[in-house]
Amino acid sequence: MQSKKPSDSRTQMTDMVLPSETNPLNNLFGGELLARMDRAASIAARRHSRRITVTASVNHVAFNQAVPVGSVVTVDAAVSRAFNSSMEVYIDVWMEDRFSGERTKANEAIYTFVAVDETGKPTKVPELKPETELEKERFNGALRRKQLSLVLAGKMKPKDATELRALFMEQ
Repeated sequence: MQSKKPSDSRTQMTDMVLPSETNPLNNLFGGELLARMDRAASIAARRHSRRITVTASVNHVAFNQAVPVGSVVTVDAAVSRAFNSSMEVYIDVWMEDRFSGERTKANEAIYTFVAVDETGKPTKVPELKPETELEKERFNGALRRKQLSLVLAGKMKPKDATELRALFMEQ
């Protein structure tokens, strides 16, 4: 199985925020943004694995900035690390000011997807080879994030979380 780059999975979805998608403050509903992020991340995971993919977890979501009605929103997703059958997908949400055209990062999220075969059984995915400094940073952090999630879920003992231990304990 040939390794892939994050750019091979990059998925960008751009849309306008309509009044029916906003709350009483005329900002995009969080759930609407979550759905957009899930769709973009799912496509990115499928592009990387070339398999059916299912959302395994939403590991992190940061709603840093409200997205007002009329804004142009771009959801940018790419696989940040591939494990055995799972893939971490990092999502950046960009907002374009409708008057100036200036783009600012409004939100971000990290999802985990699992590639499955036609029967729903997890299946192996290609390795990921990061290229840019940002891709390398996200790739390196992914193992720590995975171990933290496993420890918090009780699926890994803290003593076995080697990447986390390296952060907090002297070697």
